[in-house]
Amino acid sequence: MRACFPIPIPSGKRPARAASAARVGFTTSPPPLSPSRCLPDSRAAWSRCCLPGFPSNAPCRTAQRPPPCGLPRPAGLPPACLRRLPPPPSPRQPMAGPCSARLQGEAAAFTAALRTLVNNPQFSDVTFVVGQEQQKVFAHRCVLACRCQAFQGMLGQGPAGSEDSPSSIPPQGPFILGNVQPEVFLAVIEFLYTNSVTLNSHILCVKFIKDTLSVEQVCEALQAAVTYGQADLQQHCLAFIEGCTAAVVRTQGFHELSDVVLARVLRSDRLAVDELDLVQAVREWAHVSSAVLERPVPEVAALPVRELRLPLLAPSELVTLESHNQRDLLIPAESIAAAWRSHALRKGSGVPSRLCRPRRGTRPRDHHRHLDPHAK
Repeated sequence: MRACFPIPIPSGKRPARAASAARVGFTTSPPPLSPSRCLPDSRAAWSRCCLPGFPSNAPCRTAQRPPPCGLPRPAGLPPACLRRLPPPPSPRQPMAGPCSARLQGEAAAFTAALRTLVNNPQFSDVTFVVGQEQQKVFAHRCVLACRCQAFQGMLGQGPAGSEDSPSSIPPQGPFILGNVQPEVFLAVIEFLYTNSVTLNSHILCVKFIKDTLSVEQVCEALQAAVTYGQADLQQHCLAFIEGCTAAVVRTQGFHELSDVVLARVLRSDRLAVDELDLVQAVREWAHVSSAVLERPVPEVAALPVRELRLPLLAPSELVTLESHNQRDLLIPAESIAAAWRSHALRKGSGVPSRLCRPRRGTRPRDHHRHLDPHAK
């Protein structure tokens, strides 16, 4: 498509540059038009605004629009020049390729705008009653659900007995969180809305984690506590695991523990699970870790396996364990041999004493009385 500059040029004095433009045309848009470059009484200025190929008598639906050059239309001149520009693209058909553009706003302004929604009852569609003070906290379901899996599960569950899908009927509020301090909950809400929060102390975070621990999250919290050296939080998480071990060992968080943290858990005497179930849980953890780390099962499980209390298993259970062990070599042969030796000698000879102590959840077996060092 060709286009010409709307500059009136006296007859016989056409510059070479303008002649070239008239001869070959332009494939790109011309520079902005300036009214000072057009003669107010010149019909030539109007005629040069026209695109070649449009007849002067062509109908124009935009006859009332001003011309591109800013001049009043001379009498008798058809408004075909107003068709020199293509119509703007439809909103449903965005401009593609070189014509597209990406706009980037200020992150600080965006964050400040979202911060005004924190605990703001306007447009809020979910309410929490927090703490012993029963303080109301207002929030927005879509923000909480897209930012936090825990809130997504809480807000997405339908009413009990409903036959509809969980996402079709949101649960009715308010949600009661009596064990959570309001200032801690508000700090979490602010972080979810703005991706930043100022805490006076890490105690707020630790307190919130303690108050909201669940079977699904406790292993993740324990791993973080060990990583960041939070001894108090470690003890709290371990006590939680000891209270519901059988459920915890089936979670994804348990399978994602590091070998050091898992070994620490296995040293506890208060785990509420039988040793045979614990061996199976460690086997599943080892296979997951082996696939993730791309290392052999015996290598990734070397440290936790040392804490398994094999002498607590009955002879028939040891036989089954040996059969399974031939497939993945999870447990060293010498550890199984030491367990057999304790059965043969009817005492925990050659085995560390901690490996002969029953846990809180260990099912009683006949040979356990021989493992008790105080038994006669």
